[in-house]
Amino acid sequence: MGMQIQAGAWGEPSNASSPAAGDSGGVTASSGEEHALSQKSAVSPARESGRRDEPLSRLIYLDYRRYRAAGARNAFSVIVFTQGFWASTVFRVSHWALTRWRFPGLRTVVKAGCIIAQKFIEIITGICIPGRCDIGPGLYVGHFGGIFVDAQARIGANCNLAQGVTIGEGGRGELHGRPTLGDRVHIGANAVILGKITIGNDAVIGPGAVVMNPVPACGVAMGNPARVVGNSGSFDFVNYDGMQNDPARKRPAEHEKE
Repeated sequence: MGMQIQAGAWGEPSNASSPAAGDSGGVTASSGEEHALSQKSAVSPARESGRRDEPLSRLIYLDYRRYRAAGARNAFSVIVFTQGFWASTVFRVSHWALTRWRFPGLRTVVKAGCIIAQKFIEIITGICIPGRCDIGPGLYVGHFGGIFVDAQARIGANCNLAQGVTIGEGGRGELHGRPTLGDRVHIGANAVILGKITIGNDAVIGPGAVVMNPVPACGVAMGNPARVVGNSGSFDFVNYDGMQNDPARKRPAEHEKE
């Protein structure tokens, strides 16, 4: 399965593309963009409520539906041939087991089984998503290989991960820690996101970007060090059921059309 990539520019030109970034790999934006983007929530607070209450079968189904929405022909092609779906399914089962089995003796056995399953997936797909990660429904991994997500990272609903993506620990001082990604975030191939930073809802991280400072909602960050080059958002990259009528997605999308 391949992740759909739109041809052409990743973001609309903005005044943010010209200033030089600092040595820390910061993301910068013009004052006009900051004012406009400040009106949008960086990370939707609603995505936290009820997410863990979704049944395991429902979470796996929502992940599966992302591949169908992205163009998969049938269930057979997703279940049998899509390594990203294998990895997300093992993650879902592991996360469910680790967060619900509390009996000390049995928990040790369950934890060992989860580790073995995850290592098997890592070997055959090159995708490392530990069971302790906090990931919303609708995870889409378009290509397999070289993907690492820190166990303490947090990822919102309906996000895209391409090959070679790293979401891990990094940063200095107050920014030391792991990233938090909002909903409907698209992360391009070989992108690196490090530190205790927030990637806003509907943001795009371009291929090969190295991000160590926050990215606003609908921001398009590119380069090494990364900086914001537009605010057109991820609307051309993230496909999921009901997206045309999703109020959370429609509000910023309509704002961009103005």
